[in-house]
Amino acid sequence: MDINSNSNQGAELKVPRHLAVIMDGNGRWAEARGMIRVRGHQQGAEAVRRIIAAAAKAGVQILTLYAFSSENWKRPRTEVQALMKLLGRALTENAQTLNDNDIKVKIIGDVTALSGALQKSIHKLEDLTKDNQRMLLNIAINYGSRLELTRAVQQIAVKVQQGTLKPEDISEDLISRELYAPDNVDLLVRTGGEFRLSNFLLWQAAYAEIFVTDKLWPDFDEAELKRAFAFYSGRERRFGMTSAQIREQAGPGAADKTNIKPEQV
Repeated sequence: MDINSNSNQGAELKVPRHLAVIMDGNGRWAEARGMIRVRGHQQGAEAVRRIIAAAAKAGVQILTLYAFSSENWKRPRTEVQALMKLLGRALTENAQTLNDNDIKVKIIGDVTALSGALQKSIHKLEDLTKDNQRMLLNIAINYGSRLELTRAVQQIAVKVQQGTLKPEDISEDLISRELYAPDNVDLLVRTGGEFRLSNFLLWQAAYAEIFVTDKLWPDFDEAELKRAFAFYSGRERRFGMTSAQIREQAGPGAADKTNIKPEQV
C-alpha cells in the first residue's frame, strides 16, 4: 500500500506555503552505481537546483532544505570535508542566479562551527539576497531541531533572568520567534523511503503533511514534486477540528488561495 496514494489527479494542485525537504539518499544513489559517495552528493546538488527553480515557479513562499545535520559530523572525515567543499562551492556559484530570481537565502543552524571561508560565503550570500521577496530559501547547515529548541529556551531564560520577560508571558509564538526558522511547515517531503524526521523542524512540522517517496534525492525532479503537491492537495488539514467544522469554516465554494494546474508545475 502506498501511503502517499491520495493523489487528487486531474484537479488543481494546492501549493504549500512552506515546503520542507529532507534530502536523503545521495550516498545510496552513488553506491548503487559503483561510485564513491561524494559523487552522489554532487548529483544531489543538481537536484537542489532543479527543485529550487520548480518550487519558486510553482509559488512556494518558503523552501527549507536539510543540507547537513549536526549529527552528520559523525560521518567519515573525507566525506564531511568533501561535503563542506561542495556546500561552499554551491553557495558561491549559485549566488547570482538566486539573486537574479529574487530568492532570499537564509542559512539556519549553528554556522559558528563551520570554517571561516564557508562562513564568509554564507554572509556574502545572505547579504546579497536579503531584500529579495519571491521566495525564502532556508538551507539547514549544521542544524538539529533539538539544538535549535535548546537555544531558543536558553535565550528565553536569559530574558526571564534579566527581568525583561515574565514566565507567564512565554507563548508558542514567542518560542517560534526564537527559532532559526519560525514558520510552520505545511508539507514535509522525505526522499529515500525512510519514515522518520531525523531531528528536522520538530516544532515547525507539528501539523505538517508528510510525503515519503522511495526516490533517492539525486533522482527527485519536477514530476515527483508534482506528486507531492497532488498528495498535499488531497489532504484535509483539520488542526484538531472535525471535517464538518472545516467545511463550515471554509464556506461554500472556498478554495485554497494558492492553486495551480498540474501542467503548470
